[in-house]
Amino acid sequence: MNRDSTEFVTLLTGSQTSLYACILGLLPDRAAAADILQETNLTLWQKADDFEPGTNFLAWAARIARYHVLNHRRKVSRERLVFDDALFDELAQRQAARIGDFDRREEVLRSCLGKLPAAQLALIERRYAPGGSVQEIAAEWKRSVGAISQMLYRIRETLLNCVQANLISEP
Repeated sequence: MNRDSTEFVTLLTGSQTSLYACILGLLPDRAAAADILQETNLTLWQKADDFEPGTNFLAWAARIARYHVLNHRRKVSRERLVFDDALFDELAQRQAARIGDFDRREEVLRSCLGKLPAAQLALIERRYAPGGSVQEIAAEWKRSVGAISQMLYRIRETLLNCVQANLISEP
């Protein structure tokens, strides 16, 4: 696949959150995980022609990220708090098994968001928009910060129950 193609750019940009989560699952240092994500993106860009369209992009990208995490581990292996190789391999295997779940969970969450009443959806969108804060929403809606927080809590609980119910009902 050509790295300049719209499809590749879409796959690359669309996978950033899941890819960062995969890296963070193997390396709990957020700063190092962000650096490794950038290194991974560079490698993905350079190896774009190696990606086979129609295959799982996130799985391919996560495999490349794993190699970058391994390289990082080698560099910091002299530090005291480093997972041993057996634990790292176990975490990497679990992470690889969860990759397929990311897309499905996102799809179910979008479906559950679509079932929310308009006012609740507007509140969620406002809160999670860039720069959205409970304090600003409270001022705009002329409600207390506590009331907005409680509304958000209830909406999140509704979404969690909806997502869990949908995922449990699947084979």
